[in-house]
Amino acid sequence: MDHTALSLIELGAVFFVLGALGRLAGKIGLSPIPLYLLGGLCFGSGGLIPLTDIGGFTHLASEIGVVLLLLLLGLEYSAAELFTGLRRSWTAGLLDIVLNAAPGAAVALLLGWGPVGAMVMAGVTYISSSGIVAKVLGDLGRLGNRETPVVLSILVFEDLVMALYLPILTAVLGGVSFLGGMEAVGISLMVITVVLVIALKFGRYVSAAVDSPDREVFLLKVLGAALLVAGIASAMQVSAAVGAFLLGIAISGSTAENATHLLEPLRDLFAAVFFVVFGLNTNPASIPPVLGWAVVLAVVTTLTKVGTGWWAARRQGIGKMGRARAGAALVARGEFSIVIAGLAVTAGAVEGELAALATAYVLLMAILGPTAARVVEPIARALQRKATAKTAPVEAN
Repeated sequence: MDHTALSLIELGAVFFVLGALGRLAGKIGLSPIPLYLLGGLCFGSGGLIPLTDIGGFTHLASEIGVVLLLLLLGLEYSAAELFTGLRRSWTAGLLDIVLNAAPGAAVALLLGWGPVGAMVMAGVTYISSSGIVAKVLGDLGRLGNRETPVVLSILVFEDLVMALYLPILTAVLGGVSFLGGMEAVGISLMVITVVLVIALKFGRYVSAAVDSPDREVFLLKVLGAALLVAGIASAMQVSAAVGAFLLGIAISGSTAENATHLLEPLRDLFAAVFFVVFGLNTNPASIPPVLGWAVVLAVVTTLTKVGTGWWAARRQGIGKMGRARAGAALVARGEFSIVIAGLAVTAGAVEGELAALATAYVLLMAILGPTAARVVEPIARALQRKATAKTAPVEAN
């Protein structure tokens, strides 16, 4: 069969199966991310039906998926909102880093993956999935709750940390010398600072440059600008994804809202391909040896995220039920954990088992997160009733 025909058949089959998996995820109230990863495991090397003729397209499409994920995340915030969120949540953000990055780093060191592996796994276990969290809060009708601003401020802090972490990680994964690494980090910080200042002072000009009343022209300008900035950022040793994130911050107002509506379907399409490609590059046979560690990390980091949200909500004077909801809302990990692991695996600077552990961990957390957010209220009420029942006889006596 002709190679082009075979590629079209394989690509069509992948997209169709992804659509079916996404519908299944919607019916059972879960994020589609774990199902996309499972789909990738089925279609990759060692899977049930290995697909080998779509590698070129899926590799580039997955890169575009990461760019669009970060671009749309940046479009959600203006530079002023980011700074405000940072001021409000920096103490909870620091606790978040300590509690949730440490387990990943510790497991990587125990498995002998060295400082680079520890840095990668720290990022994988640290960052919550803002996409899953936002969807769950909307689905459960909690956007107007008192604890929701606390949750969002922690997510904003995590996004800012990612804006610094990803360029540093990229430099470390590049295997540059200490001085070279410091130079790369310095350039990254300088670029980020310049872009944030431009976004804060001249964001309206950036918005005007990409805006257009014509949808087709607008789409081409926004997508072109995102890929252009991502490519230039990558050439300057700043992560392409971070470049797209910063461009998103620089675009604000009605332009950002219109761009979000226009790009969301594209993001969903290419992001799905990104998750599939990550699964394609992971041999299913490599998961069982690290599954135990994935379960350990899932249990520990579920507790640490709940603790982080509880502590942050308590500082804002929110009641126990709200504290529990805030903690449970932060549990999910997803797209950014895979982005971090994907950067490391692509660079070839970490053990192959790391991809398997990251895949298994995200599979568990993308299921656990929405589940924890849904069941936290009945569990908290049951615990309250149990505590009341225990104290009642004492008071009676």
